[in-house]
Amino acid sequence: MPILLNRNAVTRRVFQVWVVLILAATWFAGPARSQEASKNGKIYVVTHVDSVPTQVASSTKLLQQYAADTRKEAGALRAEVLIQISRPNHFTIVEVWQDKKAYDAHEAAAHTRKFREEILPFLGSPFDERLHQLME
Repeated sequence: MPILLNRNAVTRRVFQVWVVLILAATWFAGPARSQEASKNGKIYVVTHVDSVPTQVASSTKLLQQYAADTRKEAGALRAEVLIQISRPNHFTIVEVWQDKKAYDAHEAAAHTRKFREEILPFLGSPFDERLHQLME
């Protein structure tokens, strides 16, 4: 006797698999990197982090710890986490680094890798991290 599958369940499962594959590809591809630094050498990083609404408390705790750890790093001039007023599950991390070398060291730091691993299950969408330089 053939097994009949619920078409909606199959469609939903295929969609879920695609979402996971897209998230994984985005995660491993890493953020785009600027090849030039501004004249003052500082690197400005703006990262948008969207949490699943049911995981706001867990995400908030991880983001607070990440910012506190980041502020202690050599070359970190500023690290702040903002919460979008109209959507409390949308966060923006704003970081200012003395130079590219300090930023690269931050990217390789154990606490940065740990933060990204721990927050991954709580994400509603991939990180949107962008590097900037001061317009002069």
